[in-house]
Amino acid sequence: MDQRQRLASLDILRGMDLFLLLVAGPLIHKFLEINTSPIWDGVRRQVTHVSWEGFVLWDIIMPLFMFMSGATIPFSMAKYREGERPGKSFYLKLLKRFALLFFLGWIVQGNLLKLDFKLFHPFANTLQAIAVGYVFAALAFVKLGKRGSWIFGTACFAAYILVFVIFGHMNLDPQGNIAMVIDKAVLGSHRDGVIWNPDGTWSWNEGYQYTWILSSLNFIVTVMLGCYAGAMLKDPTRQKKYKGFVLAATGVTLILFGIGLDAWFPCIKKIWSSSMTLYSAGWCCLALAIVYLIVDVWGKSKGLNWFKYFGMNSIAAYCIGEVVDFSSVSKSLLHGFEHITGAYYPLVITFANVMILFLILRVMYKKGIFLKV
Repeated sequence: MDQRQRLASLDILRGMDLFLLLVAGPLIHKFLEINTSPIWDGVRRQVTHVSWEGFVLWDIIMPLFMFMSGATIPFSMAKYREGERPGKSFYLKLLKRFALLFFLGWIVQGNLLKLDFKLFHPFANTLQAIAVGYVFAALAFVKLGKRGSWIFGTACFAAYILVFVIFGHMNLDPQGNIAMVIDKAVLGSHRDGVIWNPDGTWSWNEGYQYTWILSSLNFIVTVMLGCYAGAMLKDPTRQKKYKGFVLAATGVTLILFGIGLDAWFPCIKKIWSSSMTLYSAGWCCLALAIVYLIVDVWGKSKGLNWFKYFGMNSIAAYCIGEVVDFSSVSKSLLHGFEHITGAYYPLVITFANVMILFLILRVMYKKGIFLKV
């Protein structure tokens, strides 16, 4: 994205999302492991994914990451809406982005680094969900125009529901729903969560409930809703404050539609259900509207710009934070604190780990080093 076109709010909100996942989350989880008192149960519920139906704070991280990837499309691809025809380089860039995101997803969660093919999971990660959503959203934005992209997004949303109604008979059992049936049939023993036995046989892990193939229809919708939000904020014909309040109103509307649909098709993040898609996108819109108004409209970014360390290097932050374990470095330098801090020593190590990540991203930001996929 052209630096002159960047909205600081996009980078800051994406940075907040990654900070919650990679810094605040590990610290809170470690603190809660040490402090098991019921007094912390309210916090514990908000930082633990719901088992099936429902939605908490921790469930917004993946939808917001995907939504924000879509919000950048109207800025990075504005020239195609302004008359430039997409050529070979456009399609190659999309293909490269798709391939790299899938490859990085294999490293993060696909077990690629185990070097054991039977443990390989080809489709099991947030980056891969972004890859699917981004490519289709970008193609719709560039090739279909405003009306066509709305029709395409609506068609994806409707198709997901129709598959559940016609072929899935609205069965929402964690292991028997149509999205899970499709994943098991297509991915087989390479589905994430499969249990391999010492004798070489394998079985389904009933505790693994995430789905990816059919859910891709709503992955696309989530990214496209982010794209619509970005287009709204880029619109030069509207005043900034007006755009922020319209986006906030859109967010509230989506939340209400999600709540309404929940009565028929419950909010289930693990299958990316239709009500969850609308509900989560509503909160994403509302969050973006608030940050946009504070940062880009009212100019109150003091104390927030450091979130750009994460937001402008989100893929690097995610991959480093999820793949690299800094514990050996932290323990080597801080082992003397174990007898001082006692039960809180693991929290000290966790803090050191996330600070190493923070410093790496800060240096990359200051040096102008950005992982662009």
